[in-house]
Amino acid sequence: MTSRSNRPSRRSLLQLAGAAATGAIAAPYLVGTVRAATQITVADPGGPFGPAFRKAFYDPFEKATGNKVVNVAREAEPTAQFKAMVETKSYTWDVCTLTLSARDILKRQGLLDPIGFAHADVPKLMPQAISPEFMGTDVYSTVFAYRTDKVKNAPASWTDFFNVEKFPGRRALRKNPIDTIEQALLADGVPLDKLYPLDIERAFKVLDKIKPHVAVWWTGGAQSTQLLQSGEVDMLPGWNARLQAAIDGGAPAKIVWNQGLYSIEGWGLPKGGPKADVARQFVRFCSDPKTQAIFTEALAYGPTNLDAYQTIPAERAKVLPTSPENLKQMAIANEDWWSANRAKVTERFNAWLLT
Repeated sequence: MTSRSNRPSRRSLLQLAGAAATGAIAAPYLVGTVRAATQITVADPGGPFGPAFRKAFYDPFEKATGNKVVNVAREAEPTAQFKAMVETKSYTWDVCTLTLSARDILKRQGLLDPIGFAHADVPKLMPQAISPEFMGTDVYSTVFAYRTDKVKNAPASWTDFFNVEKFPGRRALRKNPIDTIEQALLADGVPLDKLYPLDIERAFKVLDKIKPHVAVWWTGGAQSTQLLQSGEVDMLPGWNARLQAAIDGGAPAKIVWNQGLYSIEGWGLPKGGPKADVARQFVRFCSDPKTQAIFTEALAYGPTNLDAYQTIPAERAKVLPTSPENLKQMAIANEDWWSANRAKVTERFNAWLLT
């Protein structure tokens, strides 16, 4: 529940109504603008996220509240920088995008401030997308795609992907145990809802069989896009938006959502930040379904507020992970299992690649 001190005053509602009249997206839960405009710095993943989030979140928030948002690109793994900021009380930014695994690392170390609202305040938000110190904004999924001009017998599952006799073609896999282990187990018949804890011995037996047929072990999202678009491989797993980028670029390819694994990115606040009140206001603003719908115009990631699909065109919804048809075919990846086992499984995986 929202505390009384955070409820909007009559004056603040009038301010927001005025902002709405000038074209801003205003939500009734926003607290009023502060007496003097505050500038917050938001760290996002960079690249296409910057302009997409600017259109969906930053500019509308500025118009609705009078506060300024400056965005910067964060490091790929921001936990070390996050920790240094809190410990030195030298805050480079006020809000930062985090993966679930990064959120959990920072939470365990006591480095996150509460966001100030709960799932009950935004009931259409995916339950996995909100916790006391985090609110997810977008969902990405690991799926696979195949070239429709090369693979005539359409694969529909990981069992098909790993079946090189029935579904011939050049394959790529990610050079990382995360997702790759799950894919091997799914190919071997493990049900999606019974993946965890991962049976590592069983997974490596499956990987042993497909290893000679892997033409490329990819290491980055841009590489996966290029592999599919160029036709260097006929099928490969990847992050849905990266695969969609190849399709949008003209590649004759199709994404298979069945047995996909999804995860969530969202906002976290560094503990003790000097602008935490406005930062919380910003995070709450980003839970609005209409604002989330806007970023999907440019990014093929799913909104976490499922009411966003009321304003997302049906054709666009087909390529987003959280659309009803896609979401029901997938499951969320277990970040807790990987947090506990990542180091030892990665060591074994890297050694296995060399054999």
